[in-house]
Amino acid sequence: MVICSADSMASSGSSGGSSKVWIAHGIVLGAAVVAGAYAAFYLRWSGGFRTRVVGIIPARFASSRFEGKPLVQILGKPMIQRTWERSKLATTLDHVVVATDDERIAECCRSFGADVIMTSESCRNGTERCNEALQKLVKKYDVVVNIQGDEPLIEPEIIDGVVKALQGAPDAVFSTAVTSLKPEDGADTNRVKCIVDNHGYAIYFSRGLIPYNKSGKVNPKFPYLLHLGIQSYDSKFLRIYPDLPPTPLQLEEDLEQLKVLENGYKMKVIKVDHDAHGVDTPRTSRRSKP
Repeated sequence: MVICSADSMASSGSSGGSSKVWIAHGIVLGAAVVAGAYAAFYLRWSGGFRTRVVGIIPARFASSRFEGKPLVQILGKPMIQRTWERSKLATTLDHVVVATDDERIAECCRSFGADVIMTSESCRNGTERCNEALQKLVKKYDVVVNIQGDEPLIEPEIIDGVVKALQGAPDAVFSTAVTSLKPEDGADTNRVKCIVDNHGYAIYFSRGLIPYNKSGKVNPKFPYLLHLGIQSYDSKFLRIYPDLPPTPLQLEEDLEQLKVLENGYKMKVIKVDHDAHGVDTPRTSRRSKP
């Protein structure tokens, strides 16, 4: 934990405001480390074979960038239905449900046969919504797959891939997928970038271009990686996740994956050949239509 004292900050010419910011970040990170240590102990103690798998599609109506996104029509079907239908084709999923806080989405999903779990409006992200839905399911599951509702063309093989990656990595509590980043998307903050180590574990995620070279430009020869929204969790870790306090990098980048990494957990990453069709704004929705 890094905490700069007022004296040391003053001697280096920094302002008192900067000192307070670093102290606050240090306190947050310290609390996260303590919570993470407890969570790691709990996970080791409880064990598990990760055989039972549920796919959860978190969906909310309110969105600052695209209100009502799950219900937008794509070739005659709402986007949430297309995502659900694609998810049902994955062979590793024992069950698929939609988790939402909006009755309009729930009614739509029930109309095409999907199971729906109602969740609270207080969920801060899709992971917390998946956790609440998991607690309300009657059956118990070892692995939870968070399937983004704005990926109507998600390939079932990718869902199976992240599940198998987590099942094959007992030292990881989280798995996700990446694909090649198009050079023209390097500056797009809606396209989250990822870097991994030589063993296939995540090092960092960012809305900015990573790695960033001295020229400050995209290197067309470098294999940049684009993070795909799908991710799977050990269900025991998912129950712990909401209790881990927010971390500095997570807050700065507004990326929930960073809270996992900052707490010292391992995240397995698989690379797939996939042309991402995620819908972030009404503009990209129109662009994605054939």
